[in-house]
Amino acid sequence: MNENSELFVGIDISKDTLDMGIQPAGQTIPLPHNEPGITEATRRLLKAQPRLVVLEATGGLKTALAAALISAGVPVAVVKPRQVRDYAKATGQLAKTDRIDALVLADFARAIRPEVRPMKDTLTRELDEQVTRRRQLVEMRVQEYLRLGRASKVQQKSLHSHIAWLDKRIEDIDTDLRKRLRASPIWCAKDDLLRSIPGVDALTSTTLLAKLPELGTLDRKGLAALAGLAPLANDSGKKRGKRIIWGGRAEVRCALYMPTVTAIRCNPVIHTFAERLKAAGKPAKVVIVACMRKLLSIMNAMLKSNAPWNPKIA
Repeated sequence: MNENSELFVGIDISKDTLDMGIQPAGQTIPLPHNEPGITEATRRLLKAQPRLVVLEATGGLKTALAAALISAGVPVAVVKPRQVRDYAKATGQLAKTDRIDALVLADFARAIRPEVRPMKDTLTRELDEQVTRRRQLVEMRVQEYLRLGRASKVQQKSLHSHIAWLDKRIEDIDTDLRKRLRASPIWCAKDDLLRSIPGVDALTSTTLLAKLPELGTLDRKGLAALAGLAPLANDSGKKRGKRIIWGGRAEVRCALYMPTVTAIRCNPVIHTFAERLKAAGKPAKVVIVACMRKLLSIMNAMLKSNAPWNPKIA
């Protein structure tokens, strides 16, 4: 089959509709975003046998459709909306409608060929959703504490009541997360391995298992890039710009930050590594990011080899 005969499909997902864009035909097919619509989309794609289907990572909207397509054996790649928008601008496509977006996604699939990644299993998706909900509740609690500092006596009673409610909900989610992890022998073993590392607590382990299921399956460079911890070059001619980190999974970096700060103090491997970087004159932020990358590499190696923490070989 030559490239011109291959089909590439982009599906723009909104609350009520699924717009399927097909390239190189330039055709769009609108379908309702409900169970019958997802079933019809799956039927059409199984019949068409496209080379690749691309969806945007639009929160929870994509989950049901992606799960149905992957279960049916359709090759699906989920990409970040910013990547697609940048591609559209680069090709001069500035207008934006659901139909146009679907065709841009299909063009993106044909030109970029993003990697097809396996769908998270049910437990991983549930962990991911609970970790996300916990973060949302913590952010609400922070906002309420900030309001409390400048609230009148009339408002303080309501704020204290809401903060207590948020505390209870966060505690409930923590309990649920622990039960889910400990109920699965595989996840329980991974959790035990990660928590054996000095500086890594239960929340860090749970967040990484939920938000970075590739942990233990990739090489260290690929994993660092996925987490947004790989330094990006900024050179041009004789100019050598500062290396920066950008992109990747922000929640993974956030989850690694405080454990890394702790590990620099109490983890002998990370402490020695940090001291060597400091002695070389590296700035504090560079030291922390490098240590985050080092800690992530250790976690990856431990899960890959199913070996417990050992400072002599870390």
